[in-house]
Amino acid sequence: MMLRQLARPLLASSFIYGGINALRQTEGLAQMVKPFVDKAMDKVGRDRVPENVPTDPVTLVRADALVKIVAGSALAFGKAPRLSALALLGTLVPTTVAGHPFWEAKDAEERNDRIIHFVKNAGLAGGLMLAVADTEGRPSLAWRARHAAKNAKKASKKASKKISSN
Repeated sequence: MMLRQLARPLLASSFIYGGINALRQTEGLAQMVKPFVDKAMDKVGRDRVPENVPTDPVTLVRADALVKIVAGSALAFGKAPRLSALALLGTLVPTTVAGHPFWEAKDAEERNDRIIHFVKNAGLAGGLMLAVADTEGRPSLAWRARHAAKNAKKASKKASKKISSN
């Protein structure tokens, strides 16, 4: 459908641009993310996090950027769009909480700026949720499973009647 061919790239463009921008400004973003990562590590306990899970802010910013670029590109081109949208939604939540904590801003202008970005990200989250749920007019997996179970039940009853009549 033409609407999807237009909407997906438009929705994805913000994430692709954000990912590229994050790679260009990794160090600065890592400094901004560091307090959030430190708080999370203190709550979870650094000793409880497996060694192979990155906790370095620079690595986390780069990983987030890579997910945004790859999943955003996949969404834009319609390749695994539901999975791509879900991956982008997964990156959006921590990005929003760490990058736009309006509740911590002391200055009214800064708070307003953060609220604008927070609300913009909430809108993007809504668009991604729609993309995750979009089955492109085909029945969902849940519907197909219920339908298959109903058909199997009918076939089973039919077979048991045939067996009992013999």
